[in-house]
Amino acid sequence: MELSIEDFINLRNLIYERTGMQFGENKIYYFKKRIQKRMEQRDIHKVAEYIRYLKMFDRDNREFQDLINLITVNETYFFREFEQLAVFGENCLQETLEKKRARGDNTLRVFSAACSSGEEPYTLAIILREMVDDFTSWNVLVKGVDIDENVLSAALKAEYDSRSVKDVPPDYLERYFNRLGGGMYRLKQEIRDLVSFEHVNLMDRKALRSERNYDFIFCRNMLIYFDDQSRKQVVERFYTMLNRGGYIFLGHAESLSRITTSFKIKRIDGFTVYQA
Repeated sequence: MELSIEDFINLRNLIYERTGMQFGENKIYYFKKRIQKRMEQRDIHKVAEYIRYLKMFDRDNREFQDLINLITVNETYFFREFEQLAVFGENCLQETLEKKRARGDNTLRVFSAACSSGEEPYTLAIILREMVDDFTSWNVLVKGVDIDENVLSAALKAEYDSRSVKDVPPDYLERYFNRLGGGMYRLKQEIRDLVSFEHVNLMDRKALRSERNYDFIFCRNMLIYFDDQSRKQVVERFYTMLNRGGYIFLGHAESLSRITTSFKIKRIDGFTVYQA
């Protein structure tokens, strides 16, 4: 299969229009292998024909979704960027709990964007279970969303290999995971019950319209796949989803400084966090 620069750009632009994800020309070989797999499934022999199919005949977006499932990158594991999670659990969470207790609000809502196979939202659920002293008196929801249906299926299964749990503190591993053998682990039901998952394209305004009253949003290592315009659109939606005083957490290489002035910038133990 030949993938010309012109065809690559046309396909890349279609993906950008629908998802906000931006891919440089250095990804052409990465794309080629994945496009070829989808074209073989559809018995299509030219890339231009495949693009035409996506635009004109893929009425339920099933083929486009299958393509997205192949090209999205899902690098994740439990307790990733542990020091930042400590800032969340020991500082921002405690501040939020204190304010909510003072006004008699017992809801606690956390949103994990681009949650992949579930390691991040499940990690956040474990932290909440450990760091909220009166946990049973709270109405807790952690929601994980992703555009890739395959990783969401894996998240619901909640079975992980030794690499995924390599940074889980030993006592947490014992407390919240069952060993399955062969280096595999299954998350216990008490944590799974705290987390819900949903298939969401973050560039779909309708999909996030009903999402409100979150105390924390995690979108770590996600904005790097968007251009400035798409980042601004997504971050503005996040702002409307957060409660006043809620926090947003980004990856260590990401920043909101060039995107929006809506958030207060706070430095806690060497980490930058953003507060609505």
